[in-house]
Amino acid sequence: MGVAVWLSTRPPAPPRLLVGVDDDTLKWTTNPLGVVAAQRRLGADAVRVWVPWHGEARPGRTRLDELARAEQAATRTSVVLAVFGFGATAPTAPAAQRRFCRYAAAALERVPDARAVVVWNEANSPTYWRGDAHAYESLLAHCYDALHHVRPHVVVLDSTASAHDPVAFLDGVGAAYRASGRTRPLVDAFGHNPYPLSSLEPVGARHGGGFVGEGDYARLASTLEHAFAGTPQRSLDVWYLEDGFQTAVPARLDRRYTGRETAATTTPALQAERIAGAIRLAACQPRVRAFFNFELVDESRLAGWQSGLEWRGARPKPAAAAFVSAARTAAKGDVRCGGRP
Repeated sequence: MGVAVWLSTRPPAPPRLLVGVDDDTLKWTTNPLGVVAAQRRLGADAVRVWVPWHGEARPGRTRLDELARAEQAATRTSVVLAVFGFGATAPTAPAAQRRFCRYAAAALERVPDARAVVVWNEANSPTYWRGDAHAYESLLAHCYDALHHVRPHVVVLDSTASAHDPVAFLDGVGAAYRASGRTRPLVDAFGHNPYPLSSLEPVGARHGGGFVGEGDYARLASTLEHAFAGTPQRSLDVWYLEDGFQTAVPARLDRRYTGRETAATTTPALQAERIAGAIRLAACQPRVRAFFNFELVDESRLAGWQSGLEWRGARPKPAAAAFVSAARTAAKGDVRCGGRP
């Protein structure tokens, strides 16, 4: 008797995507679990929290209080600690790198339930990093070992920006890694901030030159494969650590904001469409494991970012409902891939 074998032509379901927000609110409140509950109602199962570094050897009292709140939150949600400063404080010299990595490890000791740690922010951007790719490779190596000594299963991430030629920078990190002779990985996954060139452009827009947005995933993936081929770097997974689409502020809310807008903005309705499309697209990109929206609530300074899911004053934007729906679908792995984002 013959046996009929049916082969489905439907593409395999994408892996479940971790969806979160970049938000520091829980650091500043006496009720961090209340903040987590609000985030989870919006469909966010993770939060990336900034741990500032100004050159100190260990976290001071204020930072310890913030880290204690982050640990409370980490019992209910996935907490990602992003440890970094700005260009002038970038640890490019060996002694500064050892000091920074001790600080990052001390922060992780205070948040043992943290899921991941980001080693610096947007290291290809002069706003944050004043060294070269070789210096950043060295920092990653030092911190990877220090952080895994504290918690073997923590996810260690790097961070690159969509602008400032992340392809060339990652090629440089890979070359430095290969030349170092290191036998352990540098990271457990690669963090990237795939902001669009403008909030007006469609999700999935492709770019040339030194810009790598979400629509340039194929170029990012091929860069990682080329840069780290033949090295002990096992994982080439990607976490999108920041993305967002800025909205214009309606006149009725002007009093909650200050200054003047400095970038192109979109409508609240179009932001909702964009953020849902960005989550769906991330869920369909094979190596992408996480997507974080910057941010939960708009910054009050119009020169900052108004890409939150809520206006100042905690009023939800249309993007909030879109985020909930897209995040929950992506978290279940139920996104239909192959169509438009």
